[in-house]
Amino acid sequence: MKQVKKIISVVLVLGMFSGTAFSATQIEWWHAMGGALGEAVNTIVGGFNRSQTEYEMKAVYKGNYTETMTAAIAAFRAKKQPHVVQVFEVGTATMMAAKGAIYPVHQMMEDTGQPFDESRYISAVIGYYTTTDGKLLSLPFNSSTPVVFWNKAAFAKAGLDRAPKTWEEMGKFSKKLISSGASECGFTIGWQSWSMLENFSTWHDVAFATKENGFAGLDTEFVFDSPLHVKHIQQLADWQKDNVFRYGGRRGDGNPLFAEGKCAMLINSSAYYGGLVKSTKFDFGTSQLPYWASAVSEPQNSIIGGATLWVLKGGTKDEYKGVAKFMTYMSDVFVQTYWHQNTGYVPITNEAYELTKNSDYYKKNEGRDVAIIQMSSKPPTSNSKGLRLGNFVQIRDILNEELEAIWAGKKTAKVGLGDAVSRGNKLLRKFERANR
Repeated sequence: MKQVKKIISVVLVLGMFSGTAFSATQIEWWHAMGGALGEAVNTIVGGFNRSQTEYEMKAVYKGNYTETMTAAIAAFRAKKQPHVVQVFEVGTATMMAAKGAIYPVHQMMEDTGQPFDESRYISAVIGYYTTTDGKLLSLPFNSSTPVVFWNKAAFAKAGLDRAPKTWEEMGKFSKKLISSGASECGFTIGWQSWSMLENFSTWHDVAFATKENGFAGLDTEFVFDSPLHVKHIQQLADWQKDNVFRYGGRRGDGNPLFAEGKCAMLINSSAYYGGLVKSTKFDFGTSQLPYWASAVSEPQNSIIGGATLWVLKGGTKDEYKGVAKFMTYMSDVFVQTYWHQNTGYVPITNEAYELTKNSDYYKKNEGRDVAIIQMSSKPPTSNSKGLRLGNFVQIRDILNEELEAIWAGKKTAKVGLGDAVSRGNKLLRKFERANR
């Protein structure tokens, strides 16, 4: 492992000992990675700039995902767009519909003569961002999936030695943790639509929306108000009465409940691993999502969150050659290994995963491979390969509003999810009419 870290350091920091920090042709990338993740982005970009002399990539932080996407759209209209923009997964359908604005990655690589083998990439990661015939539209960058983080000290105090595998166990384990005084609450969650509805659906191999969750057509409709979805969300709402479940916020707002030891478990993005290592004072484990044993005998697969790199039209041929070289660099085995091991995100290439797996990294960092296994242990079905839904950024806001109404006891799960389906379908129809 020391050798791997040494090689990664050479590639990223010294840039293979060639080139300078300045390139003849400037290319620009707008991203949404702040804090420690932003520092990792700067390390990667610095490595690329030092690895050759023809191009200089400039990475610009533009705020959160929504702010970055909005800024890129406004910039394109003003003809001041960057060459590359990072867009979160729920913006995929919107980007695909922006004909004339997008330069598909597979086409750009072909046009610039840059070698490009899509078989290198982990299928569970790139499948979300390909055309129906398997052509890659945008390059996966920061990919994650929701997992269970569990407090080993609290579990030991409660006489438990593993994370719950099912939702039935989730309730039992949580009550034991609370009654033993090991924690105030059982679990909290983050990114609730993504973890408790979208991934809940794929994990149980049930539809979130018709038409293969939007992959098979714009005339899709939501169906996440099924009896199983209603049962699940209502159970979470009922569990609040006994502190089995405690809602902490829409994104990572509930993470402190876990980091401070108040809740013994956290269901949130695997990308939070690095931050939790720094913010917790106890050992914690990482395990797969629970499933309802009363509904399925075993789970299917989870889907990714995070974002990809989309290329915008409007640049010169030489600039796109630089973008293509940068994307090749981003896919390098050592760059991907660095990104995976220094963040909570999964590598996008099979080679980077194998390199990490064959080292002692996963032995020393138990649970860091859970996200990859959870996403790729089974071939995806029409219900579990992902979502491709228009206006989904705004629809996520609707889902958050309705879920919070359910948590607050203002609506039952049946009513709240039904209202979310109705409101969401109106935005799907609006998107369909605009993109016929």
